[in-house]
Amino acid sequence: MKIKTIPSILTAALVCLELAGCMSTDLKPSEMPSVTEPQGTSAQASLEAPATAEEKQSSEAYSEDVQKRAIKLLAHMTAEEKAGQLVLGRFPEENAAQDAQELHLGGYTLFARDFENMTPESFTAQMEDIQSVVPLGLLFAVDEEGGSVVRVSKFPQYRDEKFPAQSQVLESGGVDGVSADAAAKSALLRSLGLNMNLAPVCDLPRSSEDYIADRAFGTDCAEVSAAVKAAVGSYVRSGVVCTLKHFPGYGDNSDTHTGISIDERPMSELDSLDLEPFRAGISAGAPVVMVSHNIVKCVNESLPGSLSPEMYTLLRDELGFSGVIMTDDLSMGAVEEYCGEDEAAVTAFLAGADLLCCTDYQSAVKSLTEAVDSGKITEERLDESVMRILEMKLGYGIIE
Repeated sequence: MKIKTIPSILTAALVCLELAGCMSTDLKPSEMPSVTEPQGTSAQASLEAPATAEEKQSSEAYSEDVQKRAIKLLAHMTAEEKAGQLVLGRFPEENAAQDAQELHLGGYTLFARDFENMTPESFTAQMEDIQSVVPLGLLFAVDEEGGSVVRVSKFPQYRDEKFPAQSQVLESGGVDGVSADAAAKSALLRSLGLNMNLAPVCDLPRSSEDYIADRAFGTDCAEVSAAVKAAVGSYVRSGVVCTLKHFPGYGDNSDTHTGISIDERPMSELDSLDLEPFRAGISAGAPVVMVSHNIVKCVNESLPGSLSPEMYTLLRDELGFSGVIMTDDLSMGAVEEYCGEDEAAVTAFLAGADLLCCTDYQSAVKSLTEAVDSGKITEERLDESVMRILEMKLGYGIIE
């Protein structure tokens, strides 16, 4: 299979954002990339010193080229094609290629069932076959966090041992270990034709008893922020799209998979603690941030974060994030208590989301297309999000 690589100039551009620490090379041969990686010697050298004027100029020229290519692609897309790009669907048990082609999907999220009964070779061939029928390239995303949330490495045909929990990696290896861990995950995903990891977890639990604690790096704000920065830098250099989650941070709140979680913390606490790891990840060049379904009362006292315009404003205006904002899965219980998944897709998009994580992706695309046709979603608003998605895909080599 042909593994798409991130263009070398993009690596330099993102290196300008991430100047802390090089990727550890202390990896087992089976964990190393099987293709030429963009974090080669020149990139590593760039990490040891500020970017030169020539590198900055090259990165600016590359960004302009990506933008021009995205504008050209956008100009030839129909409303239905644009609506499809907004949806990251649940990978189906059948007709994945047909659905991706007919619905113009932005991508798929894969879970453990999609890997369990496959070999690395058969899985990779499947990904290649599906990618071959779509002109705009698909995001193939997984939750390969480590520890209790692993979709690929839990099966021995893909890796001898599953990836350890984020906290274990940080405790045992520090930020260099975090960087090496992200590189190993990237190498595995890329070898299988996957291009997006829904990690790292940036939440800051208050104690080891909190719901999110076993998935987080730890409870110390400075240590977690440094770990997030290291992980993002490693993903960027490896050419895998990473995702900061779950904005604005779970803290000590409960699980939203089964119902509503209400966050009573004041903005002063969020700003001084929970937002710091996200700031670190954004400064390191993270391309995607995932918004949670928690009702954060100091932001919007009545709506889940994923449906709240104020939450997206916080991320865009206060944290200065200009990349792709995605929702957590809109089929989760916390959203269902407010509206159905179809309505949630349109509501979340109008609130400010770019990429919508949907289990029932067929209905989501239909609802979004109808909202565009009726004028509920304006062409200007639609193009804004599709441009961000296209630019990310072009930048990461998902669209060639």
